Formats: sequence, structure tokens, C-alpha cells
Amino acid sequence: MTEILNQLAGRTVIVGSGLAGLMTALTLAPEPSVIITRAGLGVETSSAWAQGGIAASIGADDSAALHLADTLAAGDGLCDRSVAADIIAEAPAAIAALEHAGVRFDRNDAGRLSLGLEAAHNRRRIVHAEGDGSGTAIIAALVRAVARTPAITVLEGFEARRILMDGGRVAGLLCATVSGGAAVLPTARVVLATGGIGGLYDATTNPMGNFGQGIALAARAGADLADMEFVQFHPTALDSRRRPLALVSEAVRGEGALLVNERGERFMARISGAELAPRDVVARAIGAEIARGGRVFLDARHALGSRFATRFPVITALCGEAGIDPAKDLIPVRPAVHYHMGGVATDANGRSSVPGLWVAGEAASTGLHGANRLASNSLLEAAVMGMRTARDISAMPTGGKGAISTEKLPAPSDTSLVRPIVSRHLGVLRNADALQGAIAALLPLAESDGPAADPAIVALLIAIFASLRMESRGAHARTDFPLKLGDASRRRMHLSQALEIARATPPYSLARSA
Repeated sequence: MTEILNQLAGRTVIVGSGLAGLMTALTLAPEPSVIITRAGLGVETSSAWAQGGIAASIGADDSAALHLADTLAAGDGLCDRSVAADIIAEAPAAIAALEHAGVRFDRNDAGRLSLGLEAAHNRRRIVHAEGDGSGTAIIAALVRAVARTPAITVLEGFEARRILMDGGRVAGLLCATVSGGAAVLPTARVVLATGGIGGLYDATTNPMGNFGQGIALAARAGADLADMEFVQFHPTALDSRRRPLALVSEAVRGEGALLVNERGERFMARISGAELAPRDVVARAIGAEIARGGRVFLDARHALGSRFATRFPVITALCGEAGIDPAKDLIPVRPAVHYHMGGVATDANGRSSVPGLWVAGEAASTGLHGANRLASNSLLEAAVMGMRTARDISAMPTGGKGAISTEKLPAPSDTSLVRPIVSRHLGVLRNADALQGAIAALLPLAESDGPAADPAIVALLIAIFASLRMESRGAHARTDFPLKLGDASRRRMHLSQALEIARATPPYSLARSA
């Protein structure tokens, strides 16, 4: 094993095998790269579970300017307009690159790409593959493309535990192997494409093992973090005992399904945008119905009926597991954590504030999404930023192998202590008491050497950022500050700054001084 790792020394190392990671490696080729993944390629990644597709302004009645306007509106004043415009403008090129890699997108009888409609989009611009199985189809095609690309080496059963530093620069990765041993990959160039934070919550549509590992790795290495308070709750997860919860795509509402409560009332009818309002609006409305003791359902019987199974085969199968036939039955739904707009702060080329460290996909905070992601902009960002990151790395002088310092392999992370705290205090609706309670409970875990430390670091960052944003904006809603401030701004900070704020926050600060 040591000999193999030494042979790979100096190559760009990509952590994660979702859409962002695979696109980075494929775009880098023929420059050699290494993908490390704790499971198989494309396994345990949110990308493969995506139902909605990729937002791309390629319709005859659409334009990048219209797509940008919808993105900015959903982002509620916190998008980086320049970055958003750049990513959206590259959507057609991303679709072409994916097709070149072997992805077969759905087309109509005329041979043109079929375009779906989703919430807060004013045009039909969602590109699908195999109906609501878009993520699975895209990842499967890219995995095949990676397998036939000699420049890409895949190390399965490897989990990144620490970024090794030398003189303020990336020098390598300390990994755990499937056997529990330690392995060091010397490299001066690391790309984190590790996905989201849903595993911090009990109710999520993400893989339960995804707790923000990339954010913890980057935070420990000294990288800037941004927008950590903005956690998107998808309004319509299938309300069942299954964990993670199954997603009922926004596209179902795009095809005419209605939201009703247990009394049969269409409660969204009185809200601007109705069922196709932005996700934060719909999630809060559904949350309010559930908070009063009610239940919420999607009614697709009249809009789709027997066509449901053809248009949404994956959702049909997931409903079937719960004994529900969407053609005849109401579909019980509830909000669940689906996406994280925050993460490691990067520029438009994926560069973090740490030399030698790039971040792409959900683990990054580029400014595209602002306070609330527009539907299907996630796969768009992952594909485009994978390509941009690769081009940025290719344009740089070849890095050295890196000087490695010895560091003990940390224990495997465990979310069991963190998940109840996060689920209770950092949900759809927040307030000062809950946030202070979260900080007090999370700080000792974050400062420990135990298995809860890395998950607690990510959760603590969310709580700190949320406590500092004393307003409601986008996906961040506070019952004690229900209004938006006039001056919108994004926040960036290091882990060290967050820890200092946490130590000074009551009741933790009071307990320390007692």
C-alpha cells in the first residue's frame, strides 16, 4: 500500500465521488488525479439521489438573464450576483459536457431536450434524465466515464480524516482505510467534494453519513466558512418511518399536484406563488400546519392520476414502500433537511482561502444560492464548479509532493450525540434561547478529542452563524426576529473566531465564570 501511495504522490486528490468530484476528475484528464471515496464511486452521495434534474436556460423562451433573475429572487438578497451569472451562463456547456461523458437526457418527440418546471422558476428549464431518476442516471454515466479514463485513479474504502499542512499550504491528506489503518497521500492540491450536512438531522433526505465532513476538514485547516446558517428544508419529504426520508420532488408540484391539510384545505392557495412558492415559504407553511397538530398531504390524483407512475417512477416506488399509490392516495409529506447553502467560502473557481485547497459542490459556499437555493441549481453548480475547479488547477504550475508532518489518525466520527441537539434547536424555526442552548451543548463536544468532535464543529458553526443573523431571510427563520433587515450581507469567519464567540455566549460563558 505504501508503495502505491508513493506512486500517486503529487497528483490532485479529489475527496468525494458525487457529481462535483467526478466532473472535476473528468475535466482534469488527461492530467492525473486521484478520487478517494469511503464507499464505491457514486455511492452514499446526494447527487445520485437527485430527482429534479439540472436547471439550464436553454429553452426558446428562456435566457441566462431570466434564470439569473429567478436565482436572485430565491436567494433573497444574499446571492453573489457576479458568481451566479457566471455559473448560470455556463449551464449549456455543462449539459454538453455531461452528454459528451455519456449522460442521456430525456428528449421529446422532436428530439429536443424535455424541460420541466419547478418552484420559483418562471420558465420550464429543468433538464431530466430517466424522468425523476436524474441523479442516478447522471452519476451512473459519469462512473462509467471515469472507469474508461486512465488518468483517474480511484481509491475506494478511503476516508479523509485530516488535511495535512506545511507552511500554511496543503501538504497532503491523512486517511483511514477500510481496514482501520492510516494512509497518507502526499499532495499539494486537494479538492473537497464531500456533499452536505443532512446527517446532522434526524429528518433529512440526504445520506445519513453526510454530516459536513468537508466543512470540518477545511475548518480545521483554517479555511474561511460562509453562510453556515442557511439550511434548506425541502418542504415535501415523504412522511414515514424510513431514514433517511424519501424525497417527493418539487417537480410533482410543478406538474400540478396540490398541498392540502388533513381537513382537505388547500392552505397554500392564499400565499403568493401557492404550491410553487420558494422552498422556504412552502416549508414554513407546512411546518405551521404540523405545529398545530395537523398533517399535510400532496394530492396528485387529479393533476396526474395514472400518469404519475410514468412521470415519476422513482417516487412511485418509494411511495409503494409505504403502501401508498399516488394515483389514488394522498401522499403524506413533511419538511426535511435537503441542502446546505453554506459551507467553505470559495471564489468563482473553487479556491478556498487555504492555498492548495479547492471545494466544489454542496460543501462549498460560492454565493450562487444566497439565503435559499433555487430548485435544481444544485446539480448545475456541482457540474459547473467541478469543471471550473479543474480548469483552475490545470492552469497552475504543477505542485510538489508536499512535506508531510506526522499526525495521529482521529477516531471515526459519530453523530449520535450531536443529532438530537441539532434536530431540536436548529430546525425550520429558530430563536435566541434555542440557539444559545445549542451552542452550550455543542461547544464541549467540538473542543473534545472524541468521535463527536467533527460533527459538533459543523453544527456549532451553523448555530453561531444563526445566532449572529438577527433577522429572518431565506431559509433562516427566527421567531424572535421575524423581519428582514434592510442591509443584506454575507458573513465569513474562521473556526477559531466561531469558537471564541461560542465561549462568550451565555449560558456557556456564565458556567465557565461560575
